[in-house]
Amino acid sequence: MNFQLKTFEEYKAAYRRSVEDPEGFWGEVAEHFHWYRPWKSVLEWEFDTPDVKWFNGGKTNITYNCLDRHLDTRGDQVAILWEPNNPQGEAIRLTYRQLYHEVCRTANALKSLGVGKGDRICFYMPMVPELTIGLLACARIGAVHSVVFAGFSAQSLADRINDSACKLVICSDYNARGAKNIPVKQVVDDALAMGCPSIEKVMVLRHTGEKVNWDNNLDVWWHDVVSGQPAACPPAEMDAEDLLFILYTSGSTGKPKGVVHTVGGYMVFAAYTFLNVFQYQEGDVFWCNADVGWITGHSYIVYGPLLSGATSLMFEGVPTYPDAGRFWEVCEKHRVNIFYTAPTAIRALMAMGDEWAEGHDLSSLRVLGSVGEPINAEAWHWYHEKIGRKNCPIVDTWWQTETGGILISPLAGLTPLKPNYASLPLPGVQPCLIDANGQEIEGDGVEGMLCMKFPWPGILRSTYGDHERCRQTYFETFPGKYFTGDGARRDEDGYYRIIGRADDVIKVSGHRIGTAEVENAINEHDLVVESAVVAFPHNIKGQGIYAYIITDKPVTDFPKFEREVLATVARIIGPIAKPDVIQVVPGLPKTRSGKIMRRILRKVAEGDTSNLGDTSTLLNPEVVAEIIAGARR
Repeated sequence: MNFQLKTFEEYKAAYRRSVEDPEGFWGEVAEHFHWYRPWKSVLEWEFDTPDVKWFNGGKTNITYNCLDRHLDTRGDQVAILWEPNNPQGEAIRLTYRQLYHEVCRTANALKSLGVGKGDRICFYMPMVPELTIGLLACARIGAVHSVVFAGFSAQSLADRINDSACKLVICSDYNARGAKNIPVKQVVDDALAMGCPSIEKVMVLRHTGEKVNWDNNLDVWWHDVVSGQPAACPPAEMDAEDLLFILYTSGSTGKPKGVVHTVGGYMVFAAYTFLNVFQYQEGDVFWCNADVGWITGHSYIVYGPLLSGATSLMFEGVPTYPDAGRFWEVCEKHRVNIFYTAPTAIRALMAMGDEWAEGHDLSSLRVLGSVGEPINAEAWHWYHEKIGRKNCPIVDTWWQTETGGILISPLAGLTPLKPNYASLPLPGVQPCLIDANGQEIEGDGVEGMLCMKFPWPGILRSTYGDHERCRQTYFETFPGKYFTGDGARRDEDGYYRIIGRADDVIKVSGHRIGTAEVENAINEHDLVVESAVVAFPHNIKGQGIYAYIITDKPVTDFPKFEREVLATVARIIGPIAKPDVIQVVPGLPKTRSGKIMRRILRKVAEGDTSNLGDTSTLLNPEVVAEIIAGARR
């Protein structure tokens, strides 16, 4: 079987086979990797508890497949190409051989700090090569990595460290981001001061060189423990179902969920989706400009490209620093062939004007990708015309932290494209649409709740330390199916269009933020009695956050109150969760059972108050008119 599909007909044949004989299909895909011991069964599964096992009994190591097996054929090829935040800074090129040696040294350093198989290691770092090296070093020895995006607050970091009882935190001194240097080590110090009893050491990368607080009993410099270590480290033989990483995602309840991914299935799915969606070709420079703190960075900066022997570009900076031409300057400088970004970035750069892109040679680009949320038609056309020069297919990829890899997407240059549509499921992915009664909706030209009726190798296995929460969140709503939490439409060609979240999760710039988390943070302000948060359409971010707040006494200085609320949210969750609009309200529309009618609040936030539906059943229908009268645009 060809690992990489080359025509649309090959895709259709592979898809048919993957549905008719999933075990035969994925068994053949998995044979492309190195296994110390073959699996006893390709797949064992049921969605009731749930319990899913891929390649059960098989023994492998994902870093052997990322590094060791490439050394003879591409040891001198660039594996990681790092572009720093400062455009005058020097790019770093690590070949597969150099990356292998650095990973082995770092793995030995971790062992010297007492890290062993199954220990959880928290990363809170900027986008630097050491982040990739550190993740691979964990996987090398069987430790479990848990990356926390380095924009989260100390409280959010502490919550995640404690939920998975991490043994070690790895961070940098500062994080260079745009024109600012962010004190990363200080955030870690603040988190540990809140109480993180499982932490034994903090390993600090000297990145900007600025002064940091230091505890000789707790803190160690990365360089001190890594330099001098042997440049070889035998890979741990891992069972296919051993934990590889935990990645926290916002839920509709306040506590973040630690999504669990395991070694074998994730490895097979990350590589298969990378090669097929992007149609990677030997020698391509692939640039995914997500952060490794999110699943996109895990699967399509680190694991997918390295498993495939690709050159993966890591970018430390932001799209608008030092100006709005930075992305295109980097594409030109490094002759990028495949470019994968978020609609938020595309819309922000589109708003800056075409001239920033027009001044750069983008002729190396062959494939463009979009991730994080559905890309709107206007941004799709701009991306296609101004960046791709009408020559590059756009892969509008739909997937989640929980899915491990892309589920629905065009295959670049193979699948006929339609703006606004994620298009067709990848081989092995079996989507279905479900109505409000839990019944599958057959046929085309229909819409409903998007579910999956069969497992794929990258599916989450659990939520860390709380398997029941995994069952309730993803498998209880529609028994026998994985519920994505999204609504979708299927057109006459069988193409899927994602039409938004069905639960109380807001997608801000492609990042999932639970409304309960934001409300809990707002409610920490002394004046706040209660709050309700909803999403509204935002020209740049896709969705913005609109906060309705009840206070215990009149707000006399609204700008001051607003600043304080924003600072509170930034402190507790992080700047990304700050509301875009705050409205002080006399009350919230509630049902007689006390449930907030968010549907009404969303309509007001969207500026659509012409049809609010029946409000007479509310406990306090009179409050709706007052909310509408005070709405802020």
